[in-house]
Amino acid sequence: MAAERNIRWQLLATTSAIALIAAACSTELALAEGDDVGHPTVWIELGGQLSRLGDGQDAFEPPLMDGRPSLFSSAKTFQTPPRHSFDEFGKISITPSATDWELSASVRYGRAKSVRDVRQQTVPHPFTKYYYSNYPTVNGAVNRLRRNLTAVPVAAKFADTELQISEQHLLLDFQAGKDVGLGMFGLHGSSVVSVGVRFAQFISKSNIALKSNPDWHFHYKYFPSVVSTLRPSSKFPQGEVYHSNQASLHATRSFHGIGPSISWNASAALAGGSSKDSELTFDWGMNAAILFGRQKAKIQHHTTGRYHGAKYDQGNRVITYQPTPVNISRFKSIIVPNVGGFAGFSYRYTDAKISLGYRADFFFGAMDGGIDTHKSENVGFHGPFATISLGLGG
Repeated sequence: MAAERNIRWQLLATTSAIALIAAACSTELALAEGDDVGHPTVWIELGGQLSRLGDGQDAFEPPLMDGRPSLFSSAKTFQTPPRHSFDEFGKISITPSATDWELSASVRYGRAKSVRDVRQQTVPHPFTKYYYSNYPTVNGAVNRLRRNLTAVPVAAKFADTELQISEQHLLLDFQAGKDVGLGMFGLHGSSVVSVGVRFAQFISKSNIALKSNPDWHFHYKYFPSVVSTLRPSSKFPQGEVYHSNQASLHATRSFHGIGPSISWNASAALAGGSSKDSELTFDWGMNAAILFGRQKAKIQHHTTGRYHGAKYDQGNRVITYQPTPVNISRFKSIIVPNVGGFAGFSYRYTDAKISLGYRADFFFGAMDGGIDTHKSENVGFHGPFATISLGLGG
């Protein structure tokens, strides 16, 4: 994990360095190109996105937990990974003066966590038995007294589910593109076709603990009518019978990949502002990449079952069932196709822009979501975004 953190910080540092160099260069460009006023050569874009996450993984349901009473919801119901994250986005674009070329570097980072602690439990009532005893008096009369026997339960049927599932994703893009215009569509605007390199990193961690007592009950013993004060075949509790089952899972899954990418970003003017320096535009784009990388999964899980017999049954015996713990590490080199796109609106000024829209990215077969065996799962992010851009130089 230390190596993964180092890689992430190195990439973030690289992007930050590019931004600083570009900002420094923009001043020189502004001085050298005084005749290109009104067209910034450097754009810095910052924003965020509320993403709906689409990564999945198998639920942890060991056979030992199959005996959960039907009145309790399955543990699978509560093992949902985080569904939303807030992604941070940054991009720097450099457009040399008097050219249609554009160089850009962008970073997108998001994380989310799902924490749940669910306890389902019954509340058994104490066992109470009434009976009568006859007591003779000194004058030969018989008094009949009512007595009761109460057994308070020390356990109950229950099913506990505790989990912590976290997710992180990082995307880095370095691209070079050219504005080919929208003349082919009869529109006024920009149409930038870019090629470059995309790096993607996905990390998921799961910690799940299950506990259950599926079959608690009083164990009764019947007494025949051998004592006149007892009713025939009266039953009395002789102890409590129950199981105490436990299971836990620790899983770390990841994907790191890099590969060529291509994108098309277009923008068409819809309406001008109060002056020629501002306008409302409709923006859209598509992107695709092929990522070559490595998929990893490290899974550890174990279960323990204990049967607690009744008191009279061999001295309240306890029988323990504990299968061999499972410790699995899987590594696989894979190729992950990636497609995405966005659509939105921008209000553009000479050296600033505000954008709102909806963006989506999907990575097919990127993660190993299995437990005991490999299972490919897709990873996806989609949701509304908002950004603000500032132009420098020009």
